[in-house]
Parts: sequence; C-alpha cells; structure tokens
Amino acid sequence: MGRRQKGRIVNGWLILDKASGITSTGAVNRAKWLFDARKAGHGGTLDPIATGLLPIAFGEATKTVSHVMDGTKSYHFTLRWGIETDTDDIEGDPIEHSDIRPDPADVERALAAFRGRIQQTPPKFSAIKINGNRAYDLARDNRPVDLAPRPIDIFDIHIADMPDGDHTVFSVTSGKGAYMRALARDIARATGSVGHVSALRRTAVGPFTEADAISLDELESFGQIAAREEKLLPVETALDDIPALVVTESEAALLRNGRAVSLLQKVDLQRIADFNQGDTVLAKTRTKPVALAHYAAGEVKPFRVLNL
Repeated sequence: MGRRQKGRIVNGWLILDKASGITSTGAVNRAKWLFDARKAGHGGTLDPIATGLLPIAFGEATKTVSHVMDGTKSYHFTLRWGIETDTDDIEGDPIEHSDIRPDPADVERALAAFRGRIQQTPPKFSAIKINGNRAYDLARDNRPVDLAPRPIDIFDIHIADMPDGDHTVFSVTSGKGAYMRALARDIARATGSVGHVSALRRTAVGPFTEADAISLDELESFGQIAAREEKLLPVETALDDIPALVVTESEAALLRNGRAVSLLQKVDLQRIADFNQGDTVLAKTRTKPVALAHYAAGEVKPFRVLNL
C-alpha cells in the first residue's frame, strides 16, 4: 500500500501579491500551508527583492502552469543609474561606477533598440543551467559563467517616471524568459552609463492582474481555510485565451481515459468551425473542464486530463 499523501485536495489558482524579502518557493510553501493543500506550484519565479503577482497553482491547476508561464508579463522596475552590480540588482556588490546621468531624451532614444524581438544575455546570477549547474551557484563560487544571448520579446517599454536624477521607472510588457535585471543593465549601458534594478514589481501574468491578487498577510488574517478558498480562481481561468470545445458526457468519458474523440459527423461541424489544424483546445462539459487536447484531422486528442 502506498503512503498516504499529506494535505487536502485543493484545486484552483491563488494570485499572490508577493512581498519583498521572500523567495517564490518560500511564498508557495507558506500558501500551501495556509490551505493545507496537497500539491502546489507557481507560474513564474520572482526574485526575492521583487513584489507583485506570483500565481500559485493548487492541485489540478498545476497542469496548466506551463500555459501561464508562456503568457505575457507586465512589470514596473526602477533603474538606479551610475552603479552596476554583479547581480544586476540592489542585492549585489558594486562592480562599476559612472557619473553619466542620461536625460529623458537620451533614454527614449536608447529604448528604440529594446522593443520587439531582441537578444538578451541573462544575468549570471540566474537559475539557468550550465552543464548541469545553476548559473548562480557558479557565480557564487567565482567560477566562469558563460551565458549565451537568447531571443526574447519586449512588446512595450516606456518611461513611467523620473523621480530624480539617479532613478528612472520603466513600464514593460514582455514575453517568456525576459529578465528585467538584464534589461535595466543593458539600457544603462546603451546610454553610456551603468545601472541596476533597485525596485521591481510584476503587475500582470497571462490572464491574471493586480485586481486578482491578495497578500499572504491578508490570507492569514482570514483564520478559516473556507474563507481563504473563496479567493481561489477556477483552474480554467489560466486557459481563457484558448478555444473551448463543449463535449457530451460520453465524449468526456473517452477523453478522461486518454482516448481521442472524432468530430467528423455533420452535427459536429459547427462545434469545430473556428478551429485550425494543431490548435490546443479546452474540452469541457457544461459544468466543468475535462482536458487540454490537440485538434487535428477532425478529432481532438487529450494530452492533459483535468480530474475535477
């Protein structure tokens, strides 16, 4: 007999407003304890200094994490001019100084090169693996960290505020894998100065926004798990941007057993009229999601069943 898993079965998304000073893993573990949940994961790491949206998936929602991580993200970060650090943020040690403080026009001209598909070299203090080792572990041991540039998408970047001569606040909307620390570093260098991130906040992840968010302190104040569960969003909230296919109970039974469902009958054509070959679709009954499936050759084949 297998060991009984600890915790309750909890399914859904918690959109945490992470405080500064706690790791993403620490925040997930705390939320998991508050819900006494059996299984939890998150939809994209935030640095310890960062605040803002950390989507936490419980139970069956963990099967949709990759979809959230592939979505767009929005940030506000503050660039501190004149000091570059080894971590590219305020937690690192200074490695270079500059007296240059670019004016807004110089910054705006530099930003033109940071919009669209660009090449970015990640910070050496990052979780990227090099020959099986995390880059940050190599950096801490003063071992060589050779990270190749990689393509990222910056859909929008603009100046949000310039509170003083040493700081500029930027608003960014990016795709998967973009490091705001590296973006700040490279913007500063492009203006002839140096700089680092002194503050960072994530304001949106995929379909989730600040309107959905709640802090750990507020969750703890509720006292009762039932009250906390009212703050959970349904599993399918993470899949709002993919097409849905309403299936019958008999079709749902096939999909739950990993079997494909043919949609070539005349009565099915209206249901699939808007689908394209290779589309990922959310198969659902009238009351609950059933599976993520691929549509091709007139059938839907499940690749991730949701046991709800």
